Amino acid sequence: MSEKQTSGRGQRELRVRVKTAKGRKLSSTLWLERQLNDPYVIRARKEGYRGRAAYKILELDDKYGFLKPGARVVDLGCAPGGWCQVAALRVNALGQNPKKPIGYVLGVDLQEVEAISGAEIHQLDFLEDGAEDKVKGWLGGRADVVMSDMAAAASGHKGTDHLRIVALIEAALAFAFDVLEDDGTFVAKVLAGGAEQQMQTLLKKNFKKVANVKPPASRADSSEKFVVAMGFRGRLVEGGEGQSDPDAGPLG
Repeated sequence: MSEKQTSGRGQRELRVRVKTAKGRKLSSTLWLERQLNDPYVIRARKEGYRGRAAYKILELDDKYGFLKPGARVVDLGCAPGGWCQVAALRVNALGQNPKKPIGYVLGVDLQEVEAISGAEIHQLDFLEDGAEDKVKGWLGGRADVVMSDMAAAASGHKGTDHLRIVALIEAALAFAFDVLEDDGTFVAKVLAGGAEQQMQTLLKKNFKKVANVKPPASRADSSEKFVVAMGFRGRLVEGGEGQSDPDAGPLG
């Protein structure tokens, strides 16, 4: 159960308080209360987005402008679908603006995701053998943007969780190297300090501009950041600029 606190005249809602229910842990009650009072969650419900995460990609695109009409976008770890919703609108995937080129959005996630207008969605474990080839087959060509909001399930062991997150970022980056068009963009959730130094170096060699960003929609108490790498040069040899190395791994 929940109750609303209002101003003295009862005209303005200030905060929703959640009463502890039988069988519900205090941590769950506090999480639910935070959700009900989160302005991004409230805004998402009103504007038809599937979650507050939609505003993270909106804010990143507002700043860097990589979701252009006509762009081909791959969204890895797309559940519940907010990023795909934003991308479909911004790349004109539905052809809502007949004067602009029509884009394409492909979403992939381990979980089943409800259909999204303007996006092609597939259920797939991106780390399983042959997953990249399946996604490339669905994509049927190059991508202008590869986005990854993939996250590993927490094990409770800090070292293990760190390695799982790194593995996801490496897999997403390796895929981006294989499918991005020249001048393409890679956007991914990264670790608390941003992309690790080795990966940061690799990104700077392969992209013209690399930024580690915490968008306003990302909760202040969250350790997440996002790397935005723009202007894909084509994969480069670790020791030399401008030389293609199709066999180089994601960390050089």
